[in-house]
Amino acid sequence: MEDPLPEQMRAAGTALLAALDPAAHDRAVHPFDDEPARRWLEYRPRPRPGACLADLDIAGRKAAHRLLATALSPSAYAQAMAIVALEEVLDRAEGWRRGRHSGDYWVAVFGDPARDDRWAWRVEGHHLSVTMTVVDDQVSPAPIFFGANPATVRYAGRPVSRPLGIEEDLAHALLDALGPAGRAAAIIADEAPADIISATRARVDGPLEPLGVPADRLGPTGRALLDQIVALYLDRLPPELAVREAGRLDGGHLHFAWAGPTRPGQRHYYRVQGDDLLIEYDNTTEDGNHAHTVLRRPASDFGADVLAAHHHAHPH
Repeated sequence: MEDPLPEQMRAAGTALLAALDPAAHDRAVHPFDDEPARRWLEYRPRPRPGACLADLDIAGRKAAHRLLATALSPSAYAQAMAIVALEEVLDRAEGWRRGRHSGDYWVAVFGDPARDDRWAWRVEGHHLSVTMTVVDDQVSPAPIFFGANPATVRYAGRPVSRPLGIEEDLAHALLDALGPAGRAAAIIADEAPADIISATRARVDGPLEPLGVPADRLGPTGRALLDQIVALYLDRLPPELAVREAGRLDGGHLHFAWAGPTRPGQRHYYRVQGDDLLIEYDNTTEDGNHAHTVLRRPASDFGADVLAAHHHAHPH
């Protein structure tokens, strides 16, 4: 029988730190109370806190991947690895000018997983950011960002690589199922925004307006498709976390909003919002071939929920 998830993460985090040489260890480890470094989301190619996987030996890189795998379901881990590999594809498409490579990902640990009752970790680079916070052996997931550029690589019109294809296809299927009145309520703008609205903000305050169409106005097919979209994003998490998050949302109100053209292959955007839930997707280029997606918990990102419970139980 597998260890509970918090213990899996604790063991993987401890093994990672043991695998790092002193210099990499110093770059990777930060105090838990370093809020700017811990409450960080950056999916563009920028400098970031942590140790770069390109600078680690094989043991260090494998330890980082094993830690990342504790936070993701098998299918989501496959998506993450496809996203990492796309850095080489994108570098070739850009004529090798920017020197992108699949080692440009960083791992950061906040606190000591072997000893502390509050610690966190993040694996992040271009188009990938996964943050987990562990407090009193409770795992708080999010933000989780997956992007892809190119979103689709084709051969003879058929997709060779499309790591975020289901995220796009389910939303188009939902649009088709809404009918004219439902689409009119769901479509909040004729043009898509340039990026996801939450962007790289450490905090997302309140629901994003306009909300779009409420789930209780959808027919059975539309509601089933909306539920499938939510389940798809929650199922990026390991099963026990996905079930917990689904239970947390059960009975709450959901809204779906779309911006931009409804035909595939053009710049478009959608979001799903509920009680402490924000899902965003966009395709940010005119040819609709550069995708961003994020799963956030606006009131609970970066462990705000488990930290609040910890402070209530330990008022010191």
